[in-house]
Amino acid sequence: MKQIILSANGQQKADLVLKNASIVNVFTESIEVGDIAITGGKIVGIGQYEGVEEKDLTGQYVCPGFIDGHIHLESSMVAPSEFERAVLPHGTTAVITDPHEIANVAGCDGITYMMQATKDLALDVFFMIPSCVPATDLDEAGACLTASDIAPFYKESRVLGLAEMMNAFGVNQADDSVLSKITTTLEHDRIIDGHAPLLSGKELNAYIAAGIRSDHECSDCKEAKEKLSRGQWIMIREGTAAKNLQALMSLFTPPYSERILLVTDDKHPLDLLNDGHIDAIIRKAVKLGADPIRAIKAGTLNAASYFGLRDRGAVAPGYDADLVVFDTLTHCQVQEVYKHGKVVAKNGEILSRQATATDHSIPASVKHSFHATEIKPEQLTITKQGDHIRVIDLHAKELLTSERIAEWTEPADASASETTAPGVNLSEDIIKIVAIERHKNTGHIGKGFLGGYGLEKGAVATSIGHDSHNLVVAGTNDTDIALAANAVIQAEGGLAIACEGEIIAVLPLPIAGLMSDQPLEQVNEQLENMKAILHDWGIPEEIDPFMTLSFVSLPVIPALRLNTYGVIDVNKHQVVEPSF
Repeated sequence: MKQIILSANGQQKADLVLKNASIVNVFTESIEVGDIAITGGKIVGIGQYEGVEEKDLTGQYVCPGFIDGHIHLESSMVAPSEFERAVLPHGTTAVITDPHEIANVAGCDGITYMMQATKDLALDVFFMIPSCVPATDLDEAGACLTASDIAPFYKESRVLGLAEMMNAFGVNQADDSVLSKITTTLEHDRIIDGHAPLLSGKELNAYIAAGIRSDHECSDCKEAKEKLSRGQWIMIREGTAAKNLQALMSLFTPPYSERILLVTDDKHPLDLLNDGHIDAIIRKAVKLGADPIRAIKAGTLNAASYFGLRDRGAVAPGYDADLVVFDTLTHCQVQEVYKHGKVVAKNGEILSRQATATDHSIPASVKHSFHATEIKPEQLTITKQGDHIRVIDLHAKELLTSERIAEWTEPADASASETTAPGVNLSEDIIKIVAIERHKNTGHIGKGFLGGYGLEKGAVATSIGHDSHNLVVAGTNDTDIALAANAVIQAEGGLAIACEGEIIAVLPLPIAGLMSDQPLEQVNEQLENMKAILHDWGIPEEIDPFMTLSFVSLPVIPALRLNTYGVIDVNKHQVVEPSF
């Protein structure tokens, strides 16, 4: 502290001075040209300073390190050290992660693994403890976390609160198990994130009255402004599957701009490698008309303010020297990244990195999480119940689905049955989808029909099936569906595609069936090759084949979903077409 004060008042030289920088002042929403003095990893002053080391940044901009306010690291499909290597060069110096993906597979072991795997990274990883494991009582997960299970995690300084409370229905019903998690969190003086798509009126009031202070599920400004008017912070999500930025652009104007923050939620490898992270959202927001400084503020100070990270999010005395050096306000191309006053990334490359987690550091419950037997095509049969079927219709770039009633169809002839199952109608963009329980080998298989996916042949399987992460498979016929499912089972987790009785490609994800232990570039190459094949098989380019499919089983986002219990009507909170 003494050295910081003496450096700040000019009685001694600072450790490092960044000279003549164009500084983004997120407090006054202005640009201030001057020196940034850094001592002991802290910013000690803005103005004119001398340093033991000096660097001229004339013509370059400096802003605080970017903060992702809500992400599931598992969605990157790589170990945390590989995720760091992807985002740190893009200026992200801190993320707030919700490890509920891995918690739904391996419970507390999964959370502990993620905390251990992130503790020594240059990237600061803070945690929100999963609130819904499983997401609701209409789901079969690998674990079930109670209030007593999550309470010990609040002893950890990196744990900031309770993650997205997806069970809005349970909150409004004053469900005891839900309320016990909320009260436990509030007793530890932590915050609670929300997840309540389309919730409004008195139900929204009740949800917020329970102490839930944010939401990242707003799909239009009317919904967002109602939630803002009731005191919630709005997380503007721009991820791989869900892209809400354009619809929420009016929030970048006062007074709304004071209580918005930027998040990705789920982000696939290609987007991280090619587009970037929070920097990419800032660029897009500016392109769509947002004031550049307000966009930066949403990705820095606002996130720090909401989460109570008092020493982050600004270029000002007393704040951590987590800084991003970039070219122009309109382009925001990151050139250098400083962490605690040290350069950690430059020109798109991280300067040092931690080793990827080894098999020895991964608990057995995380490494060997698949417990399911071989699937036979005859197990997948859907028996005709009438002349019509209920179809789960997807919508590009949205997580919301809708219900479509369609006619039951039969294959035209024997040869056609090899490519289409009963009920499938490719001319109407209707295929089969199944959800196979994989945690406890119960043999439960939910079956239904999917529309808007575009697949014209073969089958797609993924062990990333939010949030319980059972095995989700979509396809045109039972043979290929079973084949793709078995390939994932044999790999102990991953992605697979099959066509005409052959396995075409498999991407193993041995860490809880969610993440690879291989380098990001290798995972990305395999993933993109598989996506290219699926686009050739009819899936439109605007639909991410795997990310989109992974959300079909999540029974907390309207309107219809399919999991191991069958077809779920989310609004009614009930199974409307049971199937085992």
